[in-house]
Parts: sequence; C-alpha cells; structure tokens
Amino acid sequence: AQMSQAVLISKPSIHIAQVTLSRPDVRNAFNEEVIAQLTQAFETLGQDDEVRCIVLAAQGPAFCAGADLNWMRKMADYSHDENVADASQLARMLQVMYECPKPTIARVQGDVYAGGMGLVSVCDMVVSIDTANYCLSEVKLGLYPATISPYVIRAMGPRAAHRYFLTAERFSAAEALRIGFVHEVVSSVEALDEKVNAIASTLCSNSTQAVKACKDLLQWVAHSDINQKLIDQTVQGIANCRASEQGKEGVSAFLEKRKPSWLNSVAQSSSK
Repeated sequence: AQMSQAVLISKPSIHIAQVTLSRPDVRNAFNEEVIAQLTQAFETLGQDDEVRCIVLAAQGPAFCAGADLNWMRKMADYSHDENVADASQLARMLQVMYECPKPTIARVQGDVYAGGMGLVSVCDMVVSIDTANYCLSEVKLGLYPATISPYVIRAMGPRAAHRYFLTAERFSAAEALRIGFVHEVVSSVEALDEKVNAIASTLCSNSTQAVKACKDLLQWVAHSDINQKLIDQTVQGIANCRASEQGKEGVSAFLEKRKPSWLNSVAQSSSK
C-alpha cells in the first residue's frame, strides 16, 4: 500500500509496519507532500489494531536532510500567515508521530540533518549505523530549530541541546549515543536490520494495551513535578491496569506459567 513515491508503507510481518522515506535523490528532504503523507501514515497505522510496532526507515545514503531546498525557496516569498500555516503542518506531523499509540523505532541508515533530527526524536527508539552524522544546522542559515525543539530537547537533554543548537556542529553516531539521542549504534546494514527486528519483535510480544498506556505514561510523567496529583494519577493508573482484560490475563498467565493470550497471534505470524 502506498500513497505516492514520497513515503512507502510496507508490512514486513503481520504486527510490524514500516514507513519508508523514498526520495533518495533529494536525501529524503521533506516538503508539503512528505509531511502530509507521513502524518497520514502514522495516523492510519496508529489506529490499526494489527500493528504493534512501526519502523521509520529511509532509502539511499542519507536518512533525512531536513527541509527540501525547493520548498524553502518557495517559502522565502511567503507572507507571515503562509509561513505560520506551513510550519503548523510540520508541527502537526511531529505531534502525530510523537503521540502515535504504537511504539516507534527509527532505523537510521545515513545522515540526519535539521528537520530530520525532529523525525528521529519523535520516535521511541533509535538504532543508528555508525557512519551516520547528525546536525542541527539551522543557525548557519539564519534560522533556528523551533518546531522540532520540544522533541529534540527531550531526546538529547537540555545540556547537549545548548551545545548543538548553538554551534550547528556535525556530530557522530558515537556522540549521539553518548548523549542518549540514539539507543544503539551498529556497524553494518545487516546489523542495523538485525537490531531493529530484534527490538520490534520484543515490542510485539508485550501487551498491546499496556504498551499504549505506558507510552502515555512516559510522555506525561517525564515532565511533571512529583507532587500529590502525579502520585494519585499513577495510583489510579495501575489500579485501572490491574483491572484491565490484558492486565488480568498477563498476571494469570505468569502465575500459571503459560503464555498470555496476546502471544498466540504473534507465534502464528512469526513461524514463517
């Protein structure tokens, strides 16, 4: 299934969907078309009951070089209102990807620049090839990484962001790993696929309801003060979880030393 060539959607297995940026000739830079298609892909897959994990991948030597130059050239003549409308589309895409109810993995096979950093930072997990370079290049162009900043700062932490937003230096996959922007660095495309598939299949074996609730939990707890309100919300949360269908099934299965029901469909689909 595909909308057009900008973004391809495939299902490597029944529970895993892959969304692939497929404009290698322009280093997968994004424009209105890419933004619309990515938004649509993550909205659709986010609601698909069969999908338990989404991989964001890209074709060619670069993962994503940020905004398309032709698109930026066009924006140079935009009015303030047109620029606001345009940036809102990008901001909405990032929000849809970040809030996607399914866990997401970025499979980074090449360089990540500017807006591409936003795409990587909205994913839950990132596996990178060791040759990829990372860069927040905006200030070199007289711009700044505004729409992507909420996600990039959460992904690399404020301290690293102070350096890399202000210097626009390129940094390596090893440095991206050190600052916690990526989770794993591998040295070949085979190893990249192996690691992404290993994480994806782990995600597929977890309770779908719990994973969705857990992703919500991660997003609000990390930026909340530890006060009575937060504590009460977590207490309510676990009480709801324990009473849920999958919560009861998971605990019973553990106590009865058997597999929980949600694993049955995984076993069938992975025994190809």
